[in-house]
Amino acid sequence: MSQKSSHNKKKVASLSAILVAILVVILGFIIVSGHNKSGESAKGKKVVTVGIIGSNDVPIWKQVNKELASKHIYADVKVFSDGEALNQATNSGQIDINSFQHYAFLHQEVSQKNYKLTAIGNTYIQPLNIYSKKIKNVKNLKEGDKIAIPNNPTNAGRALKVLEKAGLIKTNPAKGYSPTVSDITSNPKKLQIIEVDPAAIIKLLPNFAAGITNSNFVQANHLNPSKDSIFAIAPNINDSYNKPWINILVTKTSEENNKTYKEVVNAYHSKAVYDLIEKEYKGVSLPAFKY
Repeated sequence: MSQKSSHNKKKVASLSAILVAILVVILGFIIVSGHNKSGESAKGKKVVTVGIIGSNDVPIWKQVNKELASKHIYADVKVFSDGEALNQATNSGQIDINSFQHYAFLHQEVSQKNYKLTAIGNTYIQPLNIYSKKIKNVKNLKEGDKIAIPNNPTNAGRALKVLEKAGLIKTNPAKGYSPTVSDITSNPKKLQIIEVDPAAIIKLLPNFAAGITNSNFVQANHLNPSKDSIFAIAPNINDSYNKPWINILVTKTSEENNKTYKEVVNAYHSKAVYDLIEKEYKGVSLPAFKY
């Protein structure tokens, strides 16, 4: 081996060692930053990590942070793509508060996975209404008509309760707010209730007499959840029917009385956030709190 070749190898090894050291420092910074749960930020504010799904709620949290500024608290928003993973992260303490689910989904998660999670405040409610391209009123449904409902358990149960509220079916009361198709006890018009991907239901309406889906999918198809439905349940937060479907702020049960988290809830329940939801979300989300 030549002296020059040996020198080059030593140089490469030295550079590699430097790069590894730099990467370790960077990684360590990321890890420390990611676990800075409620410590002081560089600006002297208490940092609370808040997990959300997707980016739709980012404007809300920007306003929440404006409300929190005088309290020297900052909500550091982390975007997740999966609700189950977000609840797991909250239960393990990686996330302080999450904001994506309603009471029904939280109840299901706690029951199935023994999570120690608790709701600490309401956020908004998203209507789940009935839509159609063929009829103008649910009374016009004929015997044997096909109805599309979401194919995920929580929203399927809610859709069946919507049909029940419309007077079209009855479900087993013992199943509460989460019945399945097999829990239908009365179906006078022999409606065919078919579970479908909720994101596809509006586009598939020509193939069904009617369909029920989430308001965000309705808006994505250029419809208005309130004006374009053929049956809607008033999103009155005082109506016990609506309670399971109110979205909430959730934290570990051991932290439900955390004073900093209560300040976050208070900031969310401000007039500014209330007005923003009403103005910007155009019926897709409606405030579920009083200010």
